[in-house]
Amino acid sequence: MARNAPIIIIPARLGSKRLPSKPLLKINGEALILHVWRQAQEADIAPVYVATDSETVANIILNKGGKALITRKDHASGSDRIFDALTSLDPQGQFDKIINLQGDQLGLSRHALTKVLALLDNPVVDIGTLAATFTPSQANDPNVVKVIATLESSDRGRAMYFTRGPAPWGKGPMLRHIGVYAFKRHSLSRFSTLAPSLLERREKLEQLRALEAGMRIDLALVDHSGLSVDTHKDIESLNLGLVD
Repeated sequence: MARNAPIIIIPARLGSKRLPSKPLLKINGEALILHVWRQAQEADIAPVYVATDSETVANIILNKGGKALITRKDHASGSDRIFDALTSLDPQGQFDKIINLQGDQLGLSRHALTKVLALLDNPVVDIGTLAATFTPSQANDPNVVKVIATLESSDRGRAMYFTRGPAPWGKGPMLRHIGVYAFKRHSLSRFSTLAPSLLERREKLEQLRALEAGMRIDLALVDHSGLSVDTHKDIESLNLGLVD
């Protein structure tokens, strides 16, 4: 395998405080983690692994012919978890671009995953991610993470900050963050050596650790944000067919 090959790793833990056992919650009769894994498989841009602290989650994926690794339970973030998995499955460093597809993020297309990966072609970028515009009614929803960015073109920008509060102030588009990151391997390695930062702990947003350490996060804009499953209402809406 040549270097610079990408890999997708999906972190999945059972200990979510807002939605316990989230990866196992059923959507149309199947566990959430299975839906997320399947969309990554169907994108067909890289090998897909699930990194989890649960044998139950791992077995769901393994029983469908997928790949899963058991990681420690005490990781501070999903990105810490995927680095643990990466060092276990690829100690030789063949995979040089790592997509962290969060285990509650649905509705991302091959096009979206390709766009986030392409951000790493810029030599000064450490991490790539995605964003989309959203409606003003979501501005005060803490489950909708907002990204404050300076836009360098019509579909790309540089992230300045992420917050659960309404931001930025004033007229103009507001952007919501979408739950996927693309890391260069050395950037993920550096991230994993950093302690959780003050703002990361305050906002409960792992990407702030990278920004506080001076790492550069660029974003690509997409038309469709998909759905981040954060509440029981999200699960109910999916089961009732109220969202795509």
